[in-house]
Amino acid sequence: MPSSKPFTRRIENLIANFRGLPENPSRSWIRPIRGVDDLVDSIVRKHRIGMASPQDAIRDGWVEIIGESNLQFAHPARIERDRCLVVAVNDAVVRQELQFNKALLLKRVRAVPGCDRIREIVFRNG
Repeated sequence: MPSSKPFTRRIENLIANFRGLPENPSRSWIRPIRGVDDLVDSIVRKHRIGMASPQDAIRDGWVEIIGESNLQFAHPARIERDRCLVVAVNDAVVRQELQFNKALLLKRVRAVPGCDRIREIVFRNG
């Protein structure tokens, strides 16, 4: 029956010497064997597969955030470092108007579920 705790590399090399076997000079760690289901679960959690992302939530509620009149001139491009929303704007006048209303827009974005970590909005030409 295998032990629940593996031996350290030093102990394994000592046992190998007693048995007349070569030592293992590797510096790698001995990690416990994991099942495929554990691996898949950890990947799904890490990359949030199947879960709504903040980008999706912002795109779904973009009309309420930006307003109907500015909808054709601006769209959310990406979220950088989980805290900065980059908005692509293709009209200079609309960009200036959005810049004036930045605090209100940020408040609306932060009200979207999952977007409370966003601290800044940046308007770029696009």
